[in-house]
This record gives sequence, C-alpha cells and structure tokens, in this order.
Amino acid sequence: MKPKPQNTTHAVMAQRNPDDRDAPDDFPTPPWAVRALLEHVIGKDSVKDLSCLEPACGRGFMASVLSEYFLCVEAFDIHDYGSNDIADYLSYPDEDRCYDWVITNPPFRLTEEFVLRSLAVARIGVAMLTRTSFIESKGRYKRLFKPFPPSAVAQFTERVPMVKGRLDGKASTATSYCWIVWDRLAAGGTSLQWIPPCRKWLERPEDYVNL
Repeated sequence: MKPKPQNTTHAVMAQRNPDDRDAPDDFPTPPWAVRALLEHVIGKDSVKDLSCLEPACGRGFMASVLSEYFLCVEAFDIHDYGSNDIADYLSYPDEDRCYDWVITNPPFRLTEEFVLRSLAVARIGVAMLTRTSFIESKGRYKRLFKPFPPSAVAQFTERVPMVKGRLDGKASTATSYCWIVWDRLAAGGTSLQWIPPCRKWLERPEDYVNL
C-alpha cells in the first residue's frame, strides 16, 4: 500500500510567507471566530455602546461581524480589495486613545508592530487573532509580553481554518489559533482561557453567501 501523501493545502498548513513583504497577507477570518471573541472572551454587553477599529480589514468579513456588537466600527487596509478604505495603519495619523477597541487578524510578519500601535490607539482594549505559537520566543517576551502583559490569552478548543484569498466553510487546518487580549479594565495578571466548542452555534449560513 502506498503511503498517503501529505496534505499541504493552504488551509491545512496555514502557510504565510514572512519574506513576501509586498504581497497581501490575505487570510480571511471565519466570522464565527470573531463572534467567539465577543461572546466568550470580551463580553458582548460590554461593547454595545463602544467604538472599534479594524485596521487590517481585507474584504471586510471581520468588520462586518464587529458591527453586530459595537456601536461604531471603522475599518481599512493597506491593500486594495475592491471596496475597502485604504490606509497604512503603522503610519496612519490616528491620535492616541481615539477608539475604544482595536480588533484584528494582523499581518503575520507585523503582528508585534500592530500590537504596539494598537495599545496607543485604543482607549480600553486590543484583541489580536494569532497563531498560538506567537506567545513563544524569548525575544518577543522581552519586547512585548514582559513590558505589556496581556490580560488574557484565549485559546480556541476548535481549529479555525483560514484559507488564502477566501472564506471556506469546509476547510480544515493543522494550525492552532488564539485571541490575545489587552484590556485596561481587566484585573491584574494574564489569564489563560479556553474558548469552548462554539462553531456550531456561532456559524451562520449567510456568512458564506455571495462569496
């Protein structure tokens, strides 16, 4: 019997080339994974009167879900996806503390820079969707997590499939993801949370309509 070939699709391997600096980091976030942040980590009732910035919006899938919870959502991206506002977040002249929250799935190679920028921009909190492996690294600990410890690391118990260039409700993945949250209103210290199995309840058929 021949060995089964390794599955090396983008969905399974979650490949993001850190050296391709001019290409869009286009891995749309499944809407249910954004709802999981608001329902199980931040708390939907705490944000209903607040503003939010999504500074790496791509085609707007995350921003659309954030609008279900926040009073006001602004979104843009450095790349043109056809209908989004265009701006470079890391040089955009936002004033400090000009949004209540900044929530995004940042470009893989620029996650640290996005966190630091967002900590200045946000009045209340920052939430970044990252690979779980992002919390590793001695250098990242010294540069980011030691001086700016998050309030929570919320680990998905289900996998969050992300496919280059599109949403795919049938995709699979071998990569583990978590939300890392900096909430100025939270009690001291970093808590480890688990996001319970919730895709079944938070995923909606209309999330994948007209793609």
